[in-house]
Amino acid sequence: MALYAVMAIGLEVEAHHFDPVASKLAWEQVFKNIYGLTTDQAVVEEEEANLAKVLDVYEYRLKQHKYLSGDTFTLTDIHHIPAIQYLLGTPTKKLFTERPRVNEWVTEITKRPASQKILQ
Repeated sequence: MALYAVMAIGLEVEAHHFDPVASKLAWEQVFKNIYGLTTDQAVVEEEEANLAKVLDVYEYRLKQHKYLSGDTFTLTDIHHIPAIQYLLGTPTKKLFTERPRVNEWVTEITKRPASQKILQ
């Protein structure tokens, strides 16, 4: 399959499976704290279970390729960076670090110059 097609699929997965869950987790664990609101631990537990399922698929995919859309860093990887950065500062970080391939991928994509520009 052409890189563009694989990347387009990866972007759809990120938009419909990763981001909604990651955004809820970031809201509960990061943004609610900023606004002085209380984290709903039941929501965190439910969404962590959902994120774990997505990351299990990513772990499988990353056993075959260096990045989610193959062996080339693409927009698929870049789109994950903002949510990942928020979640790495929360207890949800464990979901990334306990999966060896996902952990390597997160380390790789967050240290890239493109990632650093996003985070500035």
